[in-house]
Amino acid sequence: MTATSRYTESGVDIDKANDLVKKIGPIVASTFRKGVITEIGGFAGLFSLDADNYKQPVLVSGTDGVGTKLKIAFMTGIHHTVGIDLVAMSVNDIVVTGAKPLFFLDYFATGKLDPAIAESVISGIATGCKQAECSLIGGETAEMPGMYEDNEYDLAGFAVGIVDRDKIIDGSDIGVGSTIIGIASSGLHSNGFSLVRKICFEELGMSVQDTPAELNGKSLGEVLLEPTRIYVKTITHLLKQFAISGIVHITGGGFQDNIPRVLPGSCKAVITLNSWNVPDIFTFLQTRGSIPQNEMLRTFNCGIGLVIIVPKQDTEEILFQLEALGEKAYHLGEIEPRKENEPPIEFV
Repeated sequence: MTATSRYTESGVDIDKANDLVKKIGPIVASTFRKGVITEIGGFAGLFSLDADNYKQPVLVSGTDGVGTKLKIAFMTGIHHTVGIDLVAMSVNDIVVTGAKPLFFLDYFATGKLDPAIAESVISGIATGCKQAECSLIGGETAEMPGMYEDNEYDLAGFAVGIVDRDKIIDGSDIGVGSTIIGIASSGLHSNGFSLVRKICFEELGMSVQDTPAELNGKSLGEVLLEPTRIYVKTITHLLKQFAISGIVHITGGGFQDNIPRVLPGSCKAVITLNSWNVPDIFTFLQTRGSIPQNEMLRTFNCGIGLVIIVPKQDTEEILFQLEALGEKAYHLGEIEPRKENEPPIEFV
């Protein structure tokens, strides 16, 4: 018996993994942009950095996963949307610095490789990369028997972007009187799913096929798997016309933990709670799960996926531009002076 057959006997099929690489080659290549100088299947992804348009180019990196939202994919058997989530969680973190994503790498780990599932996931990753205008230049598929349940897997992603040093957005330009604008999320995005699963499946005993009246005919699985919105094109467009003082990706920690990360110590964000439309899924979870308002605002995005802080005089024009770009956007509030021992964010 050969070493390869003994390895296959242990649960790892190298031939199946190699076949997958060949199959996904065209999918990955469809994301390639100028700068990619390698093909899928090598030991590393190579990207030629064209820095001619930058005075002081700075590389910006981000990494993340999809979290327990993957459990919903396992329950529904729908696997292509979580690939979009994977890309979104990293590139949205990069774009808040003013950077443009260049390339992305993924890590797909499973107990027993199912080529159809893997291809579906990677197809979603490619879709996300196209939305973010970055290239999928490499990744890793790991088959690890005994580490995961049958038909389950884990995902991680890593993205790199570029920005000129003098164009980095870090919140230092935020001042009293600036306007807070919220850009709508597509739903839950990829945060808070441990609580979502506890409420929906443990406490309420629901299934992903159920269609609660509050969700207007949509199944629970459909709503929960709505992929994370990618804001790269929108922010890139706005930065060509406007000075943006701060950008916040509303992820784990919601409003309360994320917005203060960009605020100068002398400033606080004052947000009007009824200033935006809250999607049905959040109302459903809050009501059915008896979640207090302050916990909602710290656990979920509550319908706002990205917050931008802009000079007051640009508010109306930016809102107009966002609408023209197909985004739902809202004037959430203002930046006000912060007193000593006062919290950095206030809801009114």
